[in-house]
Amino acid sequence: MRALRKTAPAPGLELCEIPEPEPGFGEVKIRVMRAGLCGTDIHLFKWDGGAPGSLTPPQTLGHEFYGEISAIGPGVAEGRGRDELHVGQRVSVEGHIVCGRCRNCRAGRRHMCIRTIGIGVNRDGGFADYVVVPAGNVWVQPEAIDPDLGALFDPFGNAVHSCQQVEMTGQDVLVTGAGPIGVMCAALARHAGARHVVVTDMMPSRLELARAAGADVAVDITQQTLPEVMEALEIREGFDAGLEMSGAPGGLTSLIEHCTHGATIALLGLPKGAFPINWNQVITRMLTIKGVYGREMFDTWYLATYMLETSEQLRNSVRSIITHRFAPEEWEQAFAAAAEGTAGKVIIDWER
Repeated sequence: MRALRKTAPAPGLELCEIPEPEPGFGEVKIRVMRAGLCGTDIHLFKWDGGAPGSLTPPQTLGHEFYGEISAIGPGVAEGRGRDELHVGQRVSVEGHIVCGRCRNCRAGRRHMCIRTIGIGVNRDGGFADYVVVPAGNVWVQPEAIDPDLGALFDPFGNAVHSCQQVEMTGQDVLVTGAGPIGVMCAALARHAGARHVVVTDMMPSRLELARAAGADVAVDITQQTLPEVMEALEIREGFDAGLEMSGAPGGLTSLIEHCTHGATIALLGLPKGAFPINWNQVITRMLTIKGVYGREMFDTWYLATYMLETSEQLRNSVRSIITHRFAPEEWEQAFAAAAEGTAGKVIIDWER
């Protein structure tokens, strides 16, 4: 089968022919249909950031994917009843594998597991025709979730988890960073009934995606200031909720400066390094700042599926972030498009 692999501890990848994997105890085999590129994949390709030391070559990349169960290993609850798995089911996959025995896992906080390992980072992932994963990481999707949406479930889950941290209904919401997850946060804020949804970025193409997904105003911060936007929208005291999706120091600074007293700010964007914060503003304005990582396993997935299943508008808004599609043999163009920083979500179609 085809597999896009890191074959050496150096920049680059290779599309290889390797044997199909077979599921072991408690595992299922999935025929991959779609896979999305993430910033983590770019770092692994370039072998920079935190990539060295996190992956041991040779290994297949890919943690955002959707496919069809093609085989079920021993020890898996197999059948057609509730919570059982069978060949032919269409599934997304939770990319975090947890230990099940640390304090957080035992307390039901599996997304905070201290021994988490990542599919496509610490073991073979979904940039391949077939992949084997633990049955407990499989998320069966209803018919309303097509392969494109199913491949977006990992980042969409990040967006849902972030939005769960703040109150949105009837609120003024500011999103800093119009990458794919930031755009999905804008779509979710609109779906939740926010009063105003404002998204900031410096990339015109990404700001256009945010407008199409439901943002009332998409602000190019090199051309327009937030106080000007707030005045036009009659936001008098500041934003009620903030979502930092860029990882840029200016994003959090902007949220602290423009959120109202008592606001909640959720941080998902990962900065490249430490940066100063005006803690006097945080304290005197009584702001709540929450770090967000991954998804709540599996509460976030239920919410994500139910919202998409019941709203065609939200499905269309989320699907609209896909700007590029490539065959596996075109992986170099796919990574180049994703690395430019101007695209929405880049998808590799493993059915081609």
